[in-house]
Amino acid sequence: MSEFLVSLLGERLVNSEKAEVDVQSLGAKLSLVGLFFGCSLNAPCKQFNGSLCEFYSRFKKASEHKDKLEIVFISSDQDQKHWQDFLQEMPWPALPFKDRHKKMKLWNKYKVTSIPSLVFVDAATGKIVCRNGLLVVRDDPKGLEFPWGPKPFAEVVAGPLLRNNRQTTDSSSLEGHYVGVYFSAHWCPPCRSLTRVLVESYRTVKESGQKFEIVFVSADRSEESFKQYFSEMPWLAVPYSDEARRSRLNRLYGIQGIPTLILLDAEGHMITRQGRVEVLNDPECRLFPWHPRPVLELSESNAVQLHEGPCLVLFVDAEEEGELEPAKELIQPIAEKLMAKYKAKEEETPLLFFVAGEDDMSDSLRDYTNLPEAAPLLTILDMSARAKYVRDVEEITPAIVEQFVSDFLAEKLKPEPI
Repeated sequence: MSEFLVSLLGERLVNSEKAEVDVQSLGAKLSLVGLFFGCSLNAPCKQFNGSLCEFYSRFKKASEHKDKLEIVFISSDQDQKHWQDFLQEMPWPALPFKDRHKKMKLWNKYKVTSIPSLVFVDAATGKIVCRNGLLVVRDDPKGLEFPWGPKPFAEVVAGPLLRNNRQTTDSSSLEGHYVGVYFSAHWCPPCRSLTRVLVESYRTVKESGQKFEIVFVSADRSEESFKQYFSEMPWLAVPYSDEARRSRLNRLYGIQGIPTLILLDAEGHMITRQGRVEVLNDPECRLFPWHPRPVLELSESNAVQLHEGPCLVLFVDAEEEGELEPAKELIQPIAEKLMAKYKAKEEETPLLFFVAGEDDMSDSLRDYTNLPEAAPLLTILDMSARAKYVRDVEEITPAIVEQFVSDFLAEKLKPEPI
């Protein structure tokens, strides 16, 4: 266990008294580590830190599991004094300020997209136990549900669900169905835009004979707003008054922003977190239930995924959609192999794969990342680290791609700034 924590966090952490904390000895009793991603200049982070300090103090004083949990602060501060001042408020250790490379690896590994964020991970394996620790702190202030591991969807959603005609049905009616768990709110313009498309997709899938249902989990600010928004939806919803169940579903899927559409198979296992992208990319629902594809064609709707972690993008000289097929076929076996490897470890793949032709989206991405106009051009873009890796050769072969990916994952490539 300790060996793994050292590989995850490094050999030394630092505490508020500027003393070094040995990770090897720290990890001897731990079963759970909470990674607190934050920044001293962010007001919500400062506010959450106060709540987390109270939670941590209670847990360490009263819980029978007090020795099994530790928090580690992962800062995005750019100023060392601001970081040091913030660390003074914390009773737990932090990753050293200068260890920016390790910080970015953790941000990417756990796909953190906003702060504050608290991710609970297994101390022996690094696997995510709970993505949304903020809700743990709010909903379980005494830590009675430790270690906050995931429960089956059917258990978390259990209870009555609403239809917009005010009738109710029990959640057991979802058994044997593909389910979309839709986190959305009326006050959010992208949510309303997606809802209009999703209504058509829902009807298309239902008319095709597929067993499919959607459950709306509202983030509206009032019951009145919920009712108004839900009146536009032909599917089911968790009652707005059942705040505990809505929160448990948010916690189960680690929701960091809306709109989010999670797709589940008939057994309640997750197919994809990218339901939003899939619905927008496939309006005729030909690819339903939208299992993850190894290689995506870069488009305006899926470009948001470029910000979720490192992405390999192969730029090619292609203006028509069909001309991208040879490029996809070239990198697909490599992408499939990587996906299978990490799926076997029950981890998310550390690299997404895209092909990009000649269009406005590709031009914008090249401009933003200051890439040469060459085609073909093999790149790995890490937006959160503002880093790029470029392989500019006359001919791209599977061997070149495989070596490029292997070297990136082994940290043998030298990044260029974006």
